[in-house]
Amino acid sequence: MPAVNGLLEGQVALVTGAGGGIGRGIALRFAEEGAAVAVHCRTSVGAAREVAARIRDAGGRAVVLRADLTVEEECRRLVAEAAEWGGGRLTALVNNAGVQPVQELAGMTAAEWRAVVDANLTGVFACTQAAVEVMRGAGGGTVTHIASVEATHPAPLHAHYCASKAAVVMHARSAALEYGPYGIRVNTVSPGLVDRPGLAEDWPEGVRRWQQSAPAGRLGRPEDVGDACVFLASSLASWITGHDLVVDGGVSARPTW
Repeated sequence: MPAVNGLLEGQVALVTGAGGGIGRGIALRFAEEGAAVAVHCRTSVGAAREVAARIRDAGGRAVVLRADLTVEEECRRLVAEAAEWGGGRLTALVNNAGVQPVQELAGMTAAEWRAVVDANLTGVFACTQAAVEVMRGAGGGTVTHIASVEATHPAPLHAHYCASKAAVVMHARSAALEYGPYGIRVNTVSPGLVDRPGLAEDWPEGVRRWQQSAPAGRLGRPEDVGDACVFLASSLASWITGHDLVVDGGVSARPTW
């Protein structure tokens, strides 16, 4: 794939949950900037293959890898396979995979809580740990977690999701401290409401409220999140680590009183 600006030329990246939505946007933007991309999925194999095909058709390198990121051994296998495909190298990891169920806190079971925490947080921990083992022996790299504006602005019926994303932000800050000496930078990107097919029909009131609240006047696009991830993985961000980059069209700047 011809690089737009060549910001990630020569890099090997693993993007989790890259079969659709935000993950698709991240994977495509990484490829456009010159990275070889390992496209991870758990069940959306067809969608992941479409993403990889788009990258290859444009002249880039891509491979589809499957794994259940709630299982530690699967996380380690995924990272190992991505690095092997990359010729023993992995320079960038984007922990995008996650779930966002809607459920009232009062009736939530511990098992339901753990299911969200395992998907959104434990997989991030395990994939990052495995990736660092590869990166620290090869001069460093970058890790970017996809968090959410709900890490600091909770929404009703999202208690388990909000808590897991807040923990993701703090994991990145902690990892930045410990992995910095190995030349590894760790950051988070916190998107606001990102558009998807059918969203306006499924949640018209929410979309209307967001558009009215956003100084930018629109919902986010997957490539908006992809651009932020490209920046953090590039040399332009070489002195940025332990940072949460909010990508929400300015909604967080709105007063709450």
